[in-house]
Amino acid sequence: MRKTDRYKAGWGKLIEIDGEAGEKVINELKDIAPDLGTYIIEYVFGDIYTRDGLDLKSKEIAVVAALTAIGTAQPQLKVHINGALNTGSTVNEVKEVILQMAVYGGFPCCINGMNLLKEVLNERQSNGFIDRIGTTATKIGQIDRLILGEQELMKLDSLQVDKLKDTYNDFSPELVKLILEFGYADIFSRDNLNIKYRQIATISALTALGTAPLQLKFHINAGLNIGLTKTEIKEIMLLMSVYAGFPAAINGITILKEVVNELPKMTTSNFNN
Repeated sequence: MRKTDRYKAGWGKLIEIDGEAGEKVINELKDIAPDLGTYIIEYVFGDIYTRDGLDLKSKEIAVVAALTAIGTAQPQLKVHINGALNTGSTVNEVKEVILQMAVYGGFPCCINGMNLLKEVLNERQSNGFIDRIGTTATKIGQIDRLILGEQELMKLDSLQVDKLKDTYNDFSPELVKLILEFGYADIFSRDNLNIKYRQIATISALTALGTAPLQLKFHINAGLNIGLTKTEIKEIMLLMSVYAGFPAAINGITILKEVVNELPKMTTSNFNN
C-alpha cells in the first residue's frame, strides 16, 4: 500500500507519543482490520494530533482524563498514560488528572485509572525508563473545607458559589456542601497540577461523557476565565471526536459557540486565539 502524506505525518506523531505501544496496536490490526489501522494513523495522528493550537502535553492530559472518565477503554488508556509521561507530564501530574476524575466519572473509574498507572510505571521501570515524579500536593492543614471550596470555585467564576446556593440550598444543601468540600476543597485546591490543566481535564471528560451539558458550559466559561483560549478549547473538542465520537465533538463545539456568543462583546477579543 502506498503511504499517504497523512499516514507519514501520523506515523511520525504516533512514534513521538508512544511508538512501541502504538506500533503494537497497528500490527495487531493487520490480520483482521488493516483499514482501521490506516484510519488510526491517518485521522487520529495525521489529521488531529498534528494540528497546532494545543500542545502535546495538554492533548495527552485531555485524553487521559476522557478515557479515565469513560472507563470502557482501559487498553487505550494505558497507551495514553504512557503518552502523557512521554510528552512532559510528571507521574504526580498524571495521578492528579486521574484523581480529579473521581468528581466527574466516579470513584470506580478513578480506582481503575490508578491501577493502570501503577501497571504502566512498573513496566516502564522494568524497561529502564526514569520518569520524573514531580511535586507533591501541599497538605491543606486545619482549615474550614467549605470556605476553601468556595474560594476555589470563585477562582473559576466569582458568581458561581451564589448561583449554586440559590439553586440547591432550599432543596439539597447537602449537595452544595459536598460539591464545595470534596470537589473544590479536597480536589481542585491541590496545588501540584496547573489550573489550566485541571480545566483541560474537566472539559475533555465532560465532553466525552456527554451527559452534563450545563456543567460543560460552566467549565468552558471557567477555562476562558483562567486563561485558556477559544482555540485551545476548540482543539479539545476536535480531539474528543477520536475518543468519544463526532456527536460528542459537535455538542462540545456547539456549547463552546454558545459560551463565546454570550460573552460581553467588549471582552470577546480576549478569547479569540
